[in-house]
Amino acid sequence: MKSPFLLAAATAALLLAGSSAQALDKFVIASGAFGNWQTAPPHMGKVSRIFEKHGLDVEVLWTEGGGESLQAVASASADVGVGLGLSAVMAAYQKGAPIRPIGNTSTGPDLYWYVPTNSPIKSLKDADGKSIAYATIGSSGYVALLQMAKLYNVNLKLTATGGPAATYTQVMSGQVDIGWANPPFGFEQRKNGLIRVVGRESELPDFIDQTSRVLIANINTIKNKPKQMEAFRAAYAETIEWMYSGPEAMKAYSDFSKVPLDIANQVIEEFWPKKAILMTSLGGVDAAMRDAVDMKLMKEPMTKAQQDEFFAYYAK
Repeated sequence: MKSPFLLAAATAALLLAGSSAQALDKFVIASGAFGNWQTAPPHMGKVSRIFEKHGLDVEVLWTEGGGESLQAVASASADVGVGLGLSAVMAAYQKGAPIRPIGNTSTGPDLYWYVPTNSPIKSLKDADGKSIAYATIGSSGYVALLQMAKLYNVNLKLTATGGPAATYTQVMSGQVDIGWANPPFGFEQRKNGLIRVVGRESELPDFIDQTSRVLIANINTIKNKPKQMEAFRAAYAETIEWMYSGPEAMKAYSDFSKVPLDIANQVIEEFWPKKAILMTSLGGVDAAMRDAVDMKLMKEPMTKAQQDEFFAYYAK
């Protein structure tokens, strides 16, 4: 028979555990591009229990891309969105969406375009008249293709195909000539000789230091949940440090992205130096505004005062 003391101790431990769990603040993060390194911090911070350490009970909503993430944050279904194109966020803000950028998700080029190995297309320079994939209007890939067409003076037939997996199916079935992807998608297909890279976003010099994707938050979350926002910022920054800390983090990413460890390491070495995903990075704002106006996503560039308001909560 258990003693009353042991029973009391066990009951107290259970109550303490329940109290500890209840002390965590619920926080919802909408993130697109499942499996990608630059949008992986929500998952990586959860499995490493870094968010928990900072008092947050995080729920990650995986979306089909920036547009869906933006809707989730604007409607307050999510507190924070990860991986949204800066041009699209500027345009949404100008139209009155209750959102603000709070930090960088990725700076610099990360997209590439590919064809089946037996395609006659060798580069985007000889892709005149060919259909080429992008995710959605206003996405960073769409913006990049407009610039690519100008750079190489070619007529590219821009075709919305959705995410990388759906795009791959359309390319391999002959519906689209050239597909798009961002790492790690396609690396195994490249390794196995199924596809061949014909273009990279890094061919555009203006994109090298440009912030392509950002973190956003609902303005009401920023103003009404200052404690949770502070905890999120601290946990997100700590998660990025952990992601570059060594084998344990890379194994966690390999498991998450479902790609072999050697490919996971190749993705980071080829595309993602740590400085590219630090929250505090910010560059190419004028170029992003220009692109948004050119695409008619924005009526006109933001004034200095509007930019100050727009970036008021950006990580420093």
